[in-house]
Amino acid sequence: MGNGLVNVRDQQFILFEQLGVERLFETEAFKDFTKEDALMMQNEAEKMALNVLVPTYAEGDKEGCTFKDGKVTVPKCYHDAYKKFVEGGWLCPMKSPDVGGQGMPEVLSSAYAEFFGAANFAFIMYTGLTNGAAGLIEKYGTEEQKQKYMYKMYAGEWAGTMCLTEPGAGSDVGALKTTAKRLPDGKFLISGTKCFISAGDHDLVPNIIHPVLARIEGDPPGTGGISIFIVPKIRVNDDGSLGEPNDVHTGNIEHKMGIKGSATCTLNFGDDGKCIGELLGKEREGMRVMFNMMNGARLEVGMQGLGHASAAYEHALQYAKERIQSTPVWEMKNPEAKSVPIIQHPDVRRDLLWMKAYVEGNRALNYFVALAIDMAHAAATPAEREKWNGFVELLTPVCKAFGSDMGMMVCSKAIDVYGGYGYCQEYPVEQYMRDCKIACLYEGTNGIQALDLVGRKLGMKKGMNVMNLVGEVNATIAKAKKSEALKKYGAKLEEAVFALIDLTMTFAGLGKTGSFLIPVLNASPYLDIMGDMLVGHFLLQGAAIAEEKLNAIYEEKGIESLGKKRALVHENADVAFYVGKIATARFFVSEIIPTIKVRCETIKAAERVVFEVPEESF
Repeated sequence: MGNGLVNVRDQQFILFEQLGVERLFETEAFKDFTKEDALMMQNEAEKMALNVLVPTYAEGDKEGCTFKDGKVTVPKCYHDAYKKFVEGGWLCPMKSPDVGGQGMPEVLSSAYAEFFGAANFAFIMYTGLTNGAAGLIEKYGTEEQKQKYMYKMYAGEWAGTMCLTEPGAGSDVGALKTTAKRLPDGKFLISGTKCFISAGDHDLVPNIIHPVLARIEGDPPGTGGISIFIVPKIRVNDDGSLGEPNDVHTGNIEHKMGIKGSATCTLNFGDDGKCIGELLGKEREGMRVMFNMMNGARLEVGMQGLGHASAAYEHALQYAKERIQSTPVWEMKNPEAKSVPIIQHPDVRRDLLWMKAYVEGNRALNYFVALAIDMAHAAATPAEREKWNGFVELLTPVCKAFGSDMGMMVCSKAIDVYGGYGYCQEYPVEQYMRDCKIACLYEGTNGIQALDLVGRKLGMKKGMNVMNLVGEVNATIAKAKKSEALKKYGAKLEEAVFALIDLTMTFAGLGKTGSFLIPVLNASPYLDIMGDMLVGHFLLQGAAIAEEKLNAIYEEKGIESLGKKRALVHENADVAFYVGKIATARFFVSEIIPTIKVRCETIKAAERVVFEVPEESF
């Protein structure tokens, strides 16, 4: 029986057998880590998730956040959990020990964060935003600002947010109205309103540090005129102690579909004309600074989709094994046939295998991008660093959008497995789906992620990032083709890759002729196609490795007959796991990958009805 959150064995397979993260431990940057360390920390993360965070999940959703007398209160159970989470060293493990972290590789931190997101993402948002905001100060702040704010944020003593969105502006950040007025001492008076600010106000810590986008009076309109400022909720004295309130007031909290334990606030800056902010970085470079936090947040949202999907699948799988209902279809004429666990019914099995494929494929995708961050950091040459950074640039919008969209789909299918019970709060899958939906919307809607992919990322470095990615997929195809059992699946993936490359080249040609509306119209379908191709790649890559491992086990045990190999599944957990990896890849590459070609052809047909239909006809 699993832990109900994440398949630990699959995590270990992807990390060590598929991605080979141990190569990181041979680099100067991560030489202090070993596989034994990684496994020990994985175990600790699992215990933190199960023992501390899971008990707060339903309770935090039921209690929610409250807003009274201008103050926000989080669910009571969050306070003890926050204390234990910070004391356990989980707020910023990937940061340098110099600032309070452990210097952990991003790929390991991501794997452990999957536990936390699957356990209670609404809670984890408080720590994740603090980590991101402190990271901006670490990278762009002065030494004085680091001493004043950063260390206490990384220590969990103070919290942080990300203040971009404004009423009426939404995703159009350049339309913001928040202003910054210069003061004689070099600081600024901040005035404006920000909305939908996650963890914008709460009672977990005594101070909250807000990175706020604003336009200095006289600076040009649009995103090019935006700067970013450090605005503490409570002013900080020169000796580091807390001073008087900084004219930052909470206007309200949102009443949401999900993540109810996360306080989503409207914040009013400077209602009394006394809100003081400090410039972070250089003037008019606010968007460049903030994008460092936004890109990290987008990868975290991809992990949010994965965490919810993983937990939903694990719960649905266990329920399907325990729920006894109906006789098998092949026994329907047998009056003495007994009811069986619903996992034996074909439609349920199909749903579970579909869910398993997307969970494991997206897990590998997210871990690969996290590994790419580490490989770029540890790279020995500029060319190697550029290659790995290219993967991060290209795949960030895919992780965010595809991961959250498919996370929602997996949660929905989990409810289907439960039937009517899944729709009831008696079981957690309905909450997973409610909590997951926001991942499709914040940090840039998934439609915006698709436009970013098609409009910016495909053409970066003259398409070299795309070709490097295709090279990774082609290596998987070549390996699969050497296997008698997997070669036909390699051929299916190869045909899909050809179709995607052809469509990508078509998009590039349309861009040169100015016919950009077709790529814009089909940006989301294109991102979905790339996501499916990547899931197919990682699943088939894993299947080829699993086949090698299986053959080694059979040889070691002297097993040759098919019957004995099948019997070993019931006796050997590794054999069962590897057989499952191969079956999942076969299912996905057979069922989903062949649709890529026709989807690409549909886009190339350039149907323009979306543009032509009158608004009155909708």
